[in-house]
Amino acid sequence: MNQEFKKIIEAVKTPHKYGKLVLVPSYKKGEYDSHAVDCPFVFENSGKFYMTHIGWDGIGYRTGIASSENLIEWKKEGLIIDRGPKGSITEFNVAMVWILRDNELYSPAHLKRINGRFLGMYHSYPHPGYESGSAVIGLCSSTDIKHWELEEPFFRPEDGANWESGGLFKSCLVEFNGIYYMYYNAKNRTQWPWIEQIGLATSKDLKQWKRYEGNPVIKVGNPGSYDDTLLGDPCVLRYGNIWVMFYAAVGGKGENWHARETAAFSRDLFHWEKTNEILIDVGPRGSIDSIHAHKPGIIWKNGVLYHFYCAVSPSPDKHIGEIENEEIRGISFAFS
Repeated sequence: MNQEFKKIIEAVKTPHKYGKLVLVPSYKKGEYDSHAVDCPFVFENSGKFYMTHIGWDGIGYRTGIASSENLIEWKKEGLIIDRGPKGSITEFNVAMVWILRDNELYSPAHLKRINGRFLGMYHSYPHPGYESGSAVIGLCSSTDIKHWELEEPFFRPEDGANWESGGLFKSCLVEFNGIYYMYYNAKNRTQWPWIEQIGLATSKDLKQWKRYEGNPVIKVGNPGSYDDTLLGDPCVLRYGNIWVMFYAAVGGKGENWHARETAAFSRDLFHWEKTNEILIDVGPRGSIDSIHAHKPGIIWKNGVLYHFYCAVSPSPDKHIGEIENEEIRGISFAFS
């Protein structure tokens, strides 16, 4: 890594963990978040902070929103995107994981409007169960961040190369100089074990998309490395003239198989260099993130960079509230 990139590493670090979950599952049967909350996307709108997130209810994903005055204390405001009718692509799952925002890393994440509407990215798995089946990606839009209209999926794994033929996952959308850049992770098989890597597609009009011929832009590491299995959850922002991709990397074996937050840098949005720097590591036994620390949501406010993430730990009691769960999956953050 060159000296310029080494300096930028210091600018993106958030070494101080809050150490507590700021958003937790409801543990109530029938609620959208009865089993887990995941995938934080944090932004400021009209002087208030919001966090979209997905809830897991034992059947599939649904999308909710929470609000905060200070980025620490959060109040859930309920569902903003529910499942679709029987037979639809969203019958079991609908996970909105990104809203088009400004590109700057050191920003309170102000949303952009396209033709007067906020633009979101969702993905959907075709079957009931945890991320079951080969997912597709679509766009959705809103005038008020609370009510969203979904378009038909525009991105499907069967239209891509072998590395993404097993299905798609979380996406991130960047608009720069009139071009839309969509980053996404995908798997090479529908059945475990599989490999997940990060790819790129571009569009000038949000209708016609072209997969980058150099995909995947972020590839898994060598066997035995911290990132030899799964790469995902891209979050792309700009620091000066350099683009930073925060993402999750999974590697290891057995009890040492963990997801951790890392980053890559680019000058042109196409060619990326891994930093191999662990930005948020898993915590020790007994901590909120002893299994996984992944799925970045980035916001800057009042000179502080906040890195929200999904923290996963074993459940000490397999029965929590009305729910049987083997793990606790909620949202926390680290800060600069």
